Amino acid sequence: MSRGGAQGEPVSPGIKLALDLGPLILFFVANARPKLFEPLVAPFVPQTLLAGESAGLYTATLVLMPAVVAALAVSWRLTRRLPIMPVVTAGLVVVFGALTFYLQDPSFIKMKPTVLYVLFALTLYVGLALRKPLLPIVFDKAFDLTERGWHVLTLRWANFFLVLAGLNELVWRTQSNDVWVAFKFPGIFILVLVFSLAQAPFIMRHTSKERAE
Repeated sequence: MSRGGAQGEPVSPGIKLALDLGPLILFFVANARPKLFEPLVAPFVPQTLLAGESAGLYTATLVLMPAVVAALAVSWRLTRRLPIMPVVTAGLVVVFGALTFYLQDPSFIKMKPTVLYVLFALTLYVGLALRKPLLPIVFDKAFDLTERGWHVLTLRWANFFLVLAGLNELVWRTQSNDVWVAFKFPGIFILVLVFSLAQAPFIMRHTSKERAE
């Protein structure tokens, strides 16, 4: 009988979803109810930050940082492999989270999604310029598309990531902390889900003949 810890063996969709969304759910809850997490974060955060108007965001950021690392550790334990997107995301969370507390400025954690999405977009554009689409790696070879299919889908995702970056900048610079947190989750999750579903007809039309047979 196969075991979840076997190298290269994928985890169930439910576990993967929990690992992907778990840290974001904690981030959302910690921002909305910082007092629930205050006993855990108080030893690591100056009391002035926990008493200010951004107390929820500081609390949520400190909860998010170990949560994304823990999710990566569990993923590695189950599969013995780490997809590139979660690794990059976790790294940026830790770096921008640390800057948020070091400089005592919540703007840094708000800028993290912008940097992340621009980075993803530029990486995909560079791959296209080099005639080596990187989207198959991002999707962990979940699809088997034609060469043109991968090219067009990669371009669509790169453009979509730039749109997300622009939306994040617009929201965090013009709205309250709570609105931005709601945009980050579940807002971005919903946008990504809708965009992904919208690509399904294109993916079906451009699945390679070998895979279709």
